[in-house]
Order: sequence, then structure tokens, then C-alpha cells
Amino acid sequence: MRSSNPFLNLNYEPAIEVLEDFHDVVKAAEFPMHKLRWRNDQVLPAIGLEASQVSDDDFIEAFGHFQSVRPFLALRYHGYQFGEYNPQLGDGRGFIYGQVRGIDGELYDFGTKGSGRTPYSRTADGKLTLKGGFREIIASEALHRMGVKTSRCLSLVETGEDLWRGDEPSPTRSAVMVRFSRSHIRFGTFERLRWIGRADLVRKLLDHVLQVYYPHLWSSENQDSQFYLELVERVARLCAQWMSVGFCHAVLNTDNMSITGESFDYGPFAFIPNYDPRFTAAYFDHAGRYSYANQPAACYWNLEKLQDPLSLVMDKDDMNSSLEKFKDFYREAYCEMMLKRLGFMTLSKPETEELIGATLELLAFVKEIGYNQFFVNLRQEFHTNWREDSSNIFKTHPWEITEEQLPLLEKWRVVYHQLLIRQPIAAMETIANQLQQANPTIILLRPKIEELWESIAVDDNWQPFYEAIAQFSN
Repeated sequence: MRSSNPFLNLNYEPAIEVLEDFHDVVKAAEFPMHKLRWRNDQVLPAIGLEASQVSDDDFIEAFGHFQSVRPFLALRYHGYQFGEYNPQLGDGRGFIYGQVRGIDGELYDFGTKGSGRTPYSRTADGKLTLKGGFREIIASEALHRMGVKTSRCLSLVETGEDLWRGDEPSPTRSAVMVRFSRSHIRFGTFERLRWIGRADLVRKLLDHVLQVYYPHLWSSENQDSQFYLELVERVARLCAQWMSVGFCHAVLNTDNMSITGESFDYGPFAFIPNYDPRFTAAYFDHAGRYSYANQPAACYWNLEKLQDPLSLVMDKDDMNSSLEKFKDFYREAYCEMMLKRLGFMTLSKPETEELIGATLELLAFVKEIGYNQFFVNLRQEFHTNWREDSSNIFKTHPWEITEEQLPLLEKWRVVYHQLLIRQPIAAMETIANQLQQANPTIILLRPKIEELWESIAVDDNWQPFYEAIAQFSN
């Protein structure tokens, strides 16, 4: 009998399922409670569903009780964690629920987090804390709104268990999350194959990646080298997006790098409060390996390490030539993103460098100006009279700036004013619209995130959280 649940009636494809030696079939845990805390209605149209067609019970049946017609697959992978190779990894608290074709023709994963033990759980319980799921929703929705290529959270179901964690006051509440992402194939998926000495499986996996995620390259001349070059570009662009929005991922291990160049798997992330290149999000990253400023170098290093398994079937010199282009790809994407945040679509290279340089100099030395707060203030204060006189720019700014710091603000005013007077008067509306598009008004720094969580932890009040997420559409 056909189910009435739209999720159970989707046309799931056996994409990764048909590959041997890449996964283990597992069962989902059974939970004492199922309370839907988050449903991402914005994602549903991407898979041909409307919010009105899908009830809360449909979410709970599919992604709480885990009813399905397909096997659940825990993926096998290894990875470099803080520079050290770890062969004891794999999906330890999640699995691929299913893969479905979006209305755009692309294949997407429903991947769980906190769904119970797998062969790779080791001594862990395979569960997710409610706060961990809450934080991943914040990260993914904030990044998506700011133009970063990221996975999304489809659902979060509270499951009624007490969990003990060393990094949260315990016991703490449990949950299971479903992630909607382009792929869960990681750099570490390839790295495992080199570890076990299976060049044939590297070829098999690479062919799968090309056919499913890079179909425009499949069967083309030099498809392998073209793939690596495009991956370098995708990762460089992704990293530039993080840097432009002030995002510190915190755990850029190779098992957290997607083969499609998509940001996913958010742990101790943070948005930088002010422009501090040394800012480090993870309390356990004592050496600052994954500090804000080190993220481009970390991504470069991960791409370099990926060459080891790929070199079993590809030419390493070709890959090195492609990797040399990382810096150019990164710089181009970073300038593009920063210009959008500053209200411009295109400027000349000298103009771009001068504006971004003046902006970062101001933010680096005037710590009273928060990094993302600056762009919010720019959005809110921008006026057509800024084009008339530089003294009108941030005339009533909200920052406490010392006499010694004023010259930096004045320098930025002059640079911005000169750019405005080179634009036609009709472009002022376009700039204002661009500032609104690129800079959401809500800034979820750690104190704000903790404030939202406190409402949930103490009073079970989710409304401030829902309202905060809704602000991303403003």
C-alpha cells in the first residue's frame, strides 16, 4: 500500500548504494521521544514539495522513526585531523538516508546526524546533542543567506535522551538531524582507498564523482585533470566566501572537505566578532592551525593531500599545476564577494584593491567596529547624499572612535566617496539594493547564539530562535 508521506514517495536513486566497499548497511536507533523542533520549508521546493503538502508527522515518521524503503548507508572514510592521519574514522553517528534528484536535475543527499551507533562509532554513543543540531541550523542558514555554498538542515527532532558530553553541561538533551547536501563524499573517502591500497577503487569512485557531480566533464578529453582543476577552483571560492563573511569553520580536517566544494559539518564554528586574523574558533585548536587567517592555507594543504590517492590514477604534475592556481581563484572570488558586501558588482582591479585594503585596514585597527556589524551599518546608513560629500558618509556613526583612529575612518570615507562619484546617480539605488542583499541585519556571534540557546535550555522557549532565523530573510 502506497504511503501518504511525501518523503517516502520521493524517487530515491541508488547512486552511492551501487558502489561496493564504500559503505555499511546500518539500522537507525529507536528513540523514546519524537518532537519536531525544526523543519526547513525553504528546502522543500528544491525537491518538488510544497510546505503545505508536508505535515510535521511526515517529518517525524521519515526522520525521527526513520521509516524508509531504502537501506541506510554509513560511509567509510579516513582523514587528516589537525595534520595527523587517522584511519579510524567513518560515519560514526550518521548515515545516508537516501539520495534524491532535485528539480534542478542535481542529486542531493539526506544525511543523518545523531541517528545511532555504526561500525565506526568506536566508544561513542552515535548520538547528537540538541544544542549541536541547533548550532548547525544557525551555521548553515546564516551562511546560505550570506551567499556561501553550504549544506542545509532539513529537520531537527528532539529524541528525549540524556547525553553526557565533556564540552556541554551534562546531562544534555538529545536530537537527530537530517542534513540536505550536495554530497557526503569527502576527501577522506579517497584517502581511505590509498591506505588500503586499492587503486581500482579510486578509479571507480572517481568515475562515480565525475558522472554524478561533474557530468559536464564526463567522457571529455583530460576529464581527470579538468576535474581536479575545477575542484581547486570550487574549494578556493568556498574559502573566499567564508573569509568574506567572517566565518571560522574551526575543524578543516580532510574528512570535513566535500568533493563537491560545499561547506558542511559544523562543529565549534564562530563568526569573528572583529577583524582579527588570529581568531580561532575551536577551544582545542591550541596552535591556531585552523584560525580565521589560516583557512586558505588549510584548504590548500587539504587539496595537496588529496593528490596522494588521486595520483594512483592521475598525473601528479598536472595536479600540481592546477593547485598553483588556487591563490588566483581565491583572490578573484574574495574580491568578488567583498565588493558585493560593499555595494558594488564590479570595479577596476586598482579600485577593488584600494577599497578592500582601506576597509580591512579600518576594521583591523579600529576594533570597536565589529566585522559584520560594519557591513550592517553600511547597509543601514547608506544614503544618496554620500555621493555629494565625503563628510556625509557615516556622519552619525555608532562607533566610539578615538582621535588617533579617526584618520583611518576618514581615509575610508574618501575612498568610498571617490568610487561613488564615478558612478551615475541612477546607480545609487542599485548600490543600496546590493548592500541589502549581501548583508543580513542579524549577526549571530557567540553571545547571541548562547542567548538563544539559554531560552531553549532553561524555558524550552524556541520562539527567539525561530525569529532570529527568520531575520535572515530580511
